[in-house]
Amino acid sequence: MTDIHVGCPLQLSGVEEFQIVGGKGDGMKLYEARNQKGLDFFVLPQRGMDIGRLSFKGLNCSYLSAAGYVAPAYFQEKGKEFLKSFTCGFLTTCGLRQVGVPCVEEGEELTLHGTISHIPASSSYWEQKEDRIEIHGTLRDETLFGDKLVLERTIVCQLKENVMEIRDKILNEGDRETPLMLLYHFNVGYPLLDQETELYIGSDEVVPRDAEAEKGIKEWHRVEEPQRAYQEQCFYHKMSAVGKAGVFHPGNRAGFLMRYDAQMLPSFTQWKMMGIRDYVMGLEPGNCNPEGRKAWKEQGRLEYLQPGEERNFWIRLDFFENYTDWKKAINERLEER
Repeated sequence: MTDIHVGCPLQLSGVEEFQIVGGKGDGMKLYEARNQKGLDFFVLPQRGMDIGRLSFKGLNCSYLSAAGYVAPAYFQEKGKEFLKSFTCGFLTTCGLRQVGVPCVEEGEELTLHGTISHIPASSSYWEQKEDRIEIHGTLRDETLFGDKLVLERTIVCQLKENVMEIRDKILNEGDRETPLMLLYHFNVGYPLLDQETELYIGSDEVVPRDAEAEKGIKEWHRVEEPQRAYQEQCFYHKMSAVGKAGVFHPGNRAGFLMRYDAQMLPSFTQWKMMGIRDYVMGLEPGNCNPEGRKAWKEQGRLEYLQPGEERNFWIRLDFFENYTDWKKAINERLEER
């Protein structure tokens, strides 16, 4: 029901549709969603139904890479060409059959982080209900004579609470067993991210990815100022039944905490990149680490979807402007689902 104090409901909240003009993003469609409590974000239906820029109470929370918005037509499915069109944004989805370093597996060349984030939705729409906004999209990652996976995504934003959920269903509509690799690449950027930011990852164990990460293992939780020639560090975190991770900036009075089922998404990668202009902290739950499909298969950890099988995933994000509330949420038990 429309509030009697306003003319158009968009005065308070809702979804507006835009189109980018100019640059490599020219022509891309955007959904801008706003609730009534200060959460504002863009969904990219032509880029995997991912989330671009996101702000809370007017404060930017996301990281946009130097590539900016790039239409899927510019995507080059080879090696690390992915980086030339890696917008980052608040969320980039990696998968669905490959995550991590480029590799060759059973004669197939697999690009960095797979292809799903560069696939336009075959259909997308939004609806505003009494208490929430829902944005829906269907992505078809299918090939003639090959694998056929379908991702159905719903992004839910509460109108009167700063709560957001990503609900995904992945179906195998092909006639063969198909690898399933999925990683949610959340990217925190300035000014939510700086030297004052507190990072929380509720892990039981932390393992460095390589020798470079080993150098910084004692400081994995620290956020430093931007540095020249910084070499990225990745840390693998082992979670319990409920995964929790987030950040809070006391000075800016803003932060968020993500929670998810760590049995469905048993891997968590922290991407720490404190470079000049490449200044980002990645918080990345997934069903795999970003080592590439070849390595994951050799370790016996690769998951598969059988023909007709589906898998469901969810991630909940709560945004906070009060430090005490953020700390309390860290210690709360998430309701059974």
